[in-house]
Amino acid sequence: MIGTIIYNEDKNLAVKLNEEYLKFFSEKKIEIVPNVEIEKADFVVVIGGDGTLLRASKKIIKKKEIDVFAVNAGALGFLTEIQMEEFKPTFENYLLGKRKIEERDLLEISFNEEKIDVLNEIVISKEKASSKILNICVNTEKSIICSYKADGLIVATPTGSTAYSLSAGGPIVMPGIKAIVLTPLAPHNLTTRPIILSGDEKLILSLNENQKGCLIIDGEIEKEISSEDKISIKYSKKKIRLVLPEGRDYYGILRDKLKWGDNLC
Repeated sequence: MIGTIIYNEDKNLAVKLNEEYLKFFSEKKIEIVPNVEIEKADFVVVIGGDGTLLRASKKIIKKKEIDVFAVNAGALGFLTEIQMEEFKPTFENYLLGKRKIEERDLLEISFNEEKIDVLNEIVISKEKASSKILNICVNTEKSIICSYKADGLIVATPTGSTAYSLSAGGPIVMPGIKAIVLTPLAPHNLTTRPIILSGDEKLILSLNENQKGCLIIDGEIEKEISSEDKISIKYSKKKIRLVLPEGRDYYGILRDKLKWGDNLC
């Protein structure tokens, strides 16, 4: 068995855990290759916060059928579900064949002949320092969905429904549901609400004539767009395979991370 580790080099805790896990794998006689050779690996350990996993996902999807141990060494850790103390017993169970795997769907965005796979969300927003609202047209291949007059629009996966989309008033969507979430940012028309679409839809997005905006992918990749650009979004054929710790429950994650149902007063 061969593995690799991707960790947040800016977090002291992640650096410390990387060193600890390297010793652990050495004792287990498991080969660890540099993450630039991820194609050789059977599994990858990601150490950091959700942002670390989002960045790592662009490398992870280069290989099919690779299992991901996402260890939380950040703050919220909604995607990095394995706590530090859970990693070794989780990996021991993994070696014994006691594996709980959850596949997370991605979206594929096509833009200027470039295709990028997205784990969380795609955001179309106003140019920096601009006060003008955007007019974002969203269509399927057969129908017109809406022309959003807003500061922007979030197109999220179920995984991304608990990220930026949620803070903008979007719904929480269970990870196993094949869906696309559209959440407008500060819509001009207050009746324009978030909507959940079938994941079988292919979306085509464009800006109104003479408008310019910004395209942000998973909070990292940023590109300028104009009314001349056509953006298409559909479900990707690729997936992220997350190894889950024993006893993991999604509703428990919501209660723990979001204080869901807690008395706040």
